[in-house]
Amino acid sequence: MTTPRAVVVITGTEVLGGWVADANGPWLAQRLGALGVQHVSTTVVGDRPEDLRAALEDARDRGVELLITSGGLGPTEDDLTAQVVAEFSGRAFELDEALEGRIWKIIEPMSRRWKGISQEAVREANRKQAMVPDGAAVLEPVGTAPGLVVPPTDDDPDRPPTPTVVVLPGPPPELQPMWTTAESHPGLQAAIGGATELHQSTVRLFGLPESELANTMRDARAAGVAVDSFEITTCMRGGELEVVSRWTPEQEEAGHAFETFLVERHGDAVFSPDGRTIDELVLDGLRERGWTIGTAESCTGGLLAGRLTRLPGSSDVVEGGIVSYSNGVKERALGVDPELIAAHGAVSPEVASAMAAGARERLGVDVAISTTGVAGPGGGTDEKPVGTVHVAVAGPDGTLSRHLRLPGDRTRVRELTTTAALHLLRRVLAGEHDAA
Repeated sequence: MTTPRAVVVITGTEVLGGWVADANGPWLAQRLGALGVQHVSTTVVGDRPEDLRAALEDARDRGVELLITSGGLGPTEDDLTAQVVAEFSGRAFELDEALEGRIWKIIEPMSRRWKGISQEAVREANRKQAMVPDGAAVLEPVGTAPGLVVPPTDDDPDRPPTPTVVVLPGPPPELQPMWTTAESHPGLQAAIGGATELHQSTVRLFGLPESELANTMRDARAAGVAVDSFEITTCMRGGELEVVSRWTPEQEEAGHAFETFLVERHGDAVFSPDGRTIDELVLDGLRERGWTIGTAESCTGGLLAGRLTRLPGSSDVVEGGIVSYSNGVKERALGVDPELIAAHGAVSPEVASAMAAGARERLGVDVAISTTGVAGPGGGTDEKPVGTVHVAVAGPDGTLSRHLRLPGDRTRVRELTTTAALHLLRRVLAGEHDAA
């Protein structure tokens, strides 16, 4: 049985130019993998119809069964994806009047709030969003732009056959729920017929180099684990190692055997055998302990508080934070003794511990995390080079601190610091603290 294949084409000059990061390509790749579809490639093109057409033709010539586009469905002149797909598929491009009416019901209440703007002009501009290739099925708008499922074209001897094309909007909050609807559409199901839904397992590790997994794979083979019978992907992300395994129902025994081997071999380095992120784990741990938390940040400048409050429900445990970038704020807001800073320097384990203790007291929380370091590119010395960071967590049972030497530029040092701080918090939640 042949595994169906898919190509994703992202449109948008803002994405191509790097002003906006592509969030849709990686997300769609994950969903395709879960459906058992082989994701061949993701291509990004600008808002030029000839470039989009070339990308579609390239995917067609590679013989894929499914083509997915993202973006170019708005009301402006450069939003031409639906029209280009119609031409590519050899289909007439016509106004769907009923769809136009449904779109206007969405837009009309908003248009009343736009002072000095003609409602008719707005309706005319959005009418192009109701233009549909002949024979295509409409995916109802999540925002104002509908999506499309365009069937394959293989009945014209003068044109090469085209794959099924799923046309989706660009904004991720619109694309993601629309794709969820598209997954069950008969047209898409016909295109990926024969696909076997895959199970995906994610194990996360911290403090282990990616190169060590080569030894793990070798030893797993020697132990009789069939690691070559299914897909295993490893990725170093933000100082953490992510191991993702995907297997079919027939490969389930081998998949579970590898999971078990990985967890047993690497012990404490495995912080998440079930795929939860460190952010999720520490928030769950704080809730389980009934603890509140606050932050005292110098080199991370609020990034740590941002990560703690990124997830829904974080207000259950997060009280607040203090960005104490200067020594004066460390002294006034956190109560750090000026003589301590004078004796050891702001970037020191002593000051990190004092910052955490001060935040715990001043914010009235059960546990507090502090960060202080040299993020660069300047400010480093022979004794404390760029990348020198001290992190401390003060809790009810004492303080746990770490001295870090982190690689990379300013952005990377700051990001790695927040990850290391959350892992230090995880250890405090497990009952660890420095010896008195």
